[in-house]
Amino acid sequence: MIFGEVSIKEARGCILAHSVRLPDGRLNKGLRIGDAEIAQLRDANLTSVVAASLEPGDVHEDEAARRVADFVRGDHVDITDPFTGRVNFFAAMDGVFVADVCKVAHANHINEGITIATLPPYSRVRATQLVATVKIIPLAVSNASVSNLEAIAAADRLRLDVYPFQPKQVGLILSRLPSDADKVMAKRREAMATRVNSLSGSLVHLAECAHREDVVAKEIRLAQEKDCDIIMVFGASAIIDREDVIPASLTASGGTIVQLGMPVDPGNLLLLGGLDDTPVIGVPSCAASIKINGFDWILERLFADLPVGRDEIVAMAAGGLLTEIPSRPMPREVG
Repeated sequence: MIFGEVSIKEARGCILAHSVRLPDGRLNKGLRIGDAEIAQLRDANLTSVVAASLEPGDVHEDEAARRVADFVRGDHVDITDPFTGRVNFFAAMDGVFVADVCKVAHANHINEGITIATLPPYSRVRATQLVATVKIIPLAVSNASVSNLEAIAAADRLRLDVYPFQPKQVGLILSRLPSDADKVMAKRREAMATRVNSLSGSLVHLAECAHREDVVAKEIRLAQEKDCDIIMVFGASAIIDREDVIPASLTASGGTIVQLGMPVDPGNLLLLGGLDDTPVIGVPSCAASIKINGFDWILERLFADLPVGRDEIVAMAAGGLLTEIPSRPMPREVG
């Protein structure tokens, strides 16, 4: 691409690099200059403009943006037509946006003129929400660069996907101590129901029971028998040890512990386990509020059928300090 100041008499066929104000209007950046535009520029007493002309092997910004977007677009994502070298990506459904940080960075290293920007990976998104954008910086880039990005993206399997929330059936067990007030129990129950409903789920089993290992274990088994896809156990006291009531109840029911604790605050004192193929979550006390916490990250991934295990939880550490960070919507703002 040849870029620079061009005399009006030589500007035919060039692409205008910067918008030009005229007495009776405006010529916009990216416009291909023709006879009509040359006449307008002369009438405005302009003798030159800053413009670009494409050379063999160049790809116009809109075509380059479209090619890159088509290549990295994943499932449940809609894209716009290219404009000014940009293509925007929007969530087609409510769900979790997924992009691999290293793969996106690798793609952005290929040519400084080709950029891909996304939401943070595993962001909860609403249908029609902007999740990513491809922007070509100059008016054109080389076909070799675009082809190289396509090859790298194919090798890396770079895709920008939205994993939609699935309609899960959920069981909720609330254990209580004699000193627990009814309004405290109601607040916990309401917070859990709000989350489940916002994720397209149904609370099909609800139980309150004594905060005892044998009793909670029995309720866990009962929730599984009712075909719950996810079982949530909100204990009367925080979980701080594998021998505590909620973890012990899970193992007594025949289940296993995957992870106790998570490097996300609020939400540190979460338990993740399973009973056969049914995920079981020991809910941290902070989830009595509907403000975002680590429990929401786990629940969202389960509803989107994304893997959640020890590796995934440990990887939440960077970016896991959520207190006073209003970067993600509260559940009540969705749905």
